This record gives sequence, C-alpha cells and structure tokens, in this order.
Amino acid sequence: MAKNQHSSSPGARWERAVVIGGGYAGLVTARVLADHFDEVLVLERDPLRSDTGVHPHVPQGYHAHALLARGGDALEGLFPGLREELADAGAPVFDYGERMSFLLPTGYAPSDPVGVSIQTFTRDELERRLRQRVSALAAVRLLAATRCETVTASTPGRLDRVRYRTHGTSESAEVTADLVVDASGRSTSVDRWLADAELPVSAKTVIRAKITYTSACYERPPQDQQDFDVAYQMTFAPGVPRGGVVLAVEHHRWMCSLFGFDQQVPPTDDEGYLDFAHSLGNPRLAEQIKRGARQGEIRRYTNPGNEWRLHHKNPRWPERLIAVGDSLCVFNPVYGQGLTVAALEAELLGRLLRRRRAGVSGLDGLSRSYHRAAARVVHVPWTMATSSDLMWAPTGQPLPARFAHWYNQHVFALAVHDPGVWARFVRVLNMTAAPSLLFRPAVLAKVLRRALARRAS
Repeated sequence: MAKNQHSSSPGARWERAVVIGGGYAGLVTARVLADHFDEVLVLERDPLRSDTGVHPHVPQGYHAHALLARGGDALEGLFPGLREELADAGAPVFDYGERMSFLLPTGYAPSDPVGVSIQTFTRDELERRLRQRVSALAAVRLLAATRCETVTASTPGRLDRVRYRTHGTSESAEVTADLVVDASGRSTSVDRWLADAELPVSAKTVIRAKITYTSACYERPPQDQQDFDVAYQMTFAPGVPRGGVVLAVEHHRWMCSLFGFDQQVPPTDDEGYLDFAHSLGNPRLAEQIKRGARQGEIRRYTNPGNEWRLHHKNPRWPERLIAVGDSLCVFNPVYGQGLTVAALEAELLGRLLRRRRAGVSGLDGLSRSYHRAAARVVHVPWTMATSSDLMWAPTGQPLPARFAHWYNQHVFALAVHDPGVWARFVRVLNMTAAPSLLFRPAVLAKVLRRALARRAS
C-alpha cells in the first residue's frame, strides 16, 4: 500500500499518483504531479509511438482547437518555452485584434490591437510536444495500450486502488496510490466506480446543444501571405446555425473546421465541404479551402452539448480521487474553453499540493477542497457557454439566459463600431477578465442607450 509520507515528514514528496488517461488533461496534470510525487503512473488506453499526437479515443482531437489567452499563459507556466517551441514549428503568435477576421452576428469586429496575445496550432502538435516533455520527467511512467479496469478502496472512504491491464499481457496489475486522477474524458467510468463502492453517484447538469464539426487540414500555397491568422464565423441562436473557423497552424497549413447546429451538418466530401463553406457569411474560409491542398481525410465529430459532473456537491465523495478536464466538465467546443479550463485545473491542483506539503495536513480532505475550488474555475466559462446554448431551445429559455442573450446582442452591435467595447469582449472571451468587465458603467450606458433608441424607433 502506498504510504502518505507527508504525514510524518512535512515538505516530503508523496509516493505515488495514478493518472487515468494520457490525453491533454492527463498530461498537464501529470506535469504538476511530478513536482510532488516520487512516481506518477499515467495509464493511456491507446497505443503510442514517440511521434503520436492525438489518438483514436480522442475523436474531437482532429478538429480545430482554441487555446484562450489565459490557457496559453497557464501552459507556458507549466511548460516554459512551449510557446517558442511551437512558434519555431510555424505556429503563429499574434494579437487577437490585429490578425483576426471575426464575423459577429452584427458584422465584422474591428481589426485594432486589443493587447491579448494568442497562438494557434493543431491539438495534434500540442499533445505530441506535451507528451514528449512529460514522458521525459524522471517521476513519470507512461503505460500505453493500458486500460483501467476499475478503481476500488484500500480502506473505507477512499477510492485509491487502481486495477489495470496492458494490451498483450495475460494478467491485470493493481496499485494503491496516494492520489488517483480521473482524466479519462467524457467516457469516464466514475459512476461505476462509485456505485461499486456503494457510494452515491454525483449529480450532473446537462445542457443540450448538438453541434457537428467537420474538419480538415490544408497545405497552404508556398507564397501564401494573408492579413489574418484566424477567420471565424460564430454561430448564434436562433438565426445563425452555421459557422466555421480556419486557423493558421504549424508547418504552413490551415486547420479548418466547419460546424452546424442540430441538422446543419457539414459534409465530408470535398465538393459538399466547400459548398457549406461558401454558405457562410465570412468568405475567407471557402477561399482558403479552395486554394489549399487537403492533407489527410475530412473528419466529422458531433458533440451533444455541455455536461458538468457536480462532484463538489456529492456529500460522500471519496478521499484520494479527483477529476480533471472532460471527466469533470464537457463544454460545447464551439467556445474553445476546454483546453484552458483543464490547464487552470492543473494549476489549481498544484497550488493545493504545495500548501499541503508546506504544512502537516497530508492528502486527506484534498479531493473535497479541490472539487470545490474547481467548481469556481468551471462556473464562469460554463455560464457563458450554456447561456448561449439554452437559446437554441424554441421555448422555455430561463430568464437569466434570455437576459444574457439580449445583452450580448447589444454588445456585438456596439463592438463592430467601437474598438473599446470589442477589446473588453475579447478579454472576457479569453478569460483574462471577468464578465463583469462588460457591465462597467462605460459599456452598460452604451447598451442602454442603444436599447432605448431601438425601442423608440
């Protein structure tokens, strides 16, 4: 059995942590755990090579991903030099306002600098580089082609014993850990683990918003020079059910994702794909698809909506087990929040572990403290995403969602003519400022004047 070394030796490292899932969330969490545990065992169910990026059990990984500015800063803190490393591979770093062709429901956003720097790349490239860095850490042992069979209790009140089997082996192995991290994604088996231990399953909040992504990478012409690194058309209920994005990414390519709500499904054949792009209001997506040479296949993925497992409200949540990334909360990917939230959860876990190593409290109570604090991390992006998604329902939208939708419509209308309003919106969107920034008197007065003027007319 793993022993909690900290209980008798303040400042000492704990013996073992197990991370179930070796995707993005599992890797950034393993990076944090390596600072505090002698061994970090990462169980990844897919086979991996040294050059593996995304893998079959992460179907959303083949589509366009946005790392918000807040998430980029968090990753750079965890992996110093990552931004420069990706830039050397051709992933551009730019001001969100200057290199963005952003079509709002009310028109194009201003092209003025906003002081928010972002970088665009494929998730494939990001995961490959993170995995190489994490695998090189002395404390980390990554087991590929290894499936977690179950998590059980070594003692009542905990879930800390992990049974797993590696492909090609005849028997399962079992370890007891000081900390178990569920990073297995939206297909997590946590409900079964809890039920088998006769513990209550955590409640879930689900907001349906069926979005289908169809994506492909395109090699850019050798001398291709554009005045943008991102061209984007956002969906917006109820009148804009189609959208898309094209991102300049590493190795002189465009990553393109077209998406549609409910029955608006982008095709997977070249002709249909281009026709769907031509149906959008922002012509730059179709232009780049037409000019580029497709690499690989056109892939499709459907996300049914948002799902938050409310572990922080489970009165009998076990010790020594925590959840990160999509295992905790699945966001509608159209808002680009998932990568950033997982990085912030890893940062949070690191802070909590540092405090406990500095004192004598050990790891008991960590799981509850972590989930309460993680709920605060999730709350703002969850509210922003679901307030918009609730408006796809034809009836029964709650009053807070209707108000948020009404207010956003006015903010968008102001933003296309007012670079200051746009800059505030960008900061909120990138999680570098709280949503209250859009309710400061300077913006609120403009929204009210516009609303009153429209009502009078």
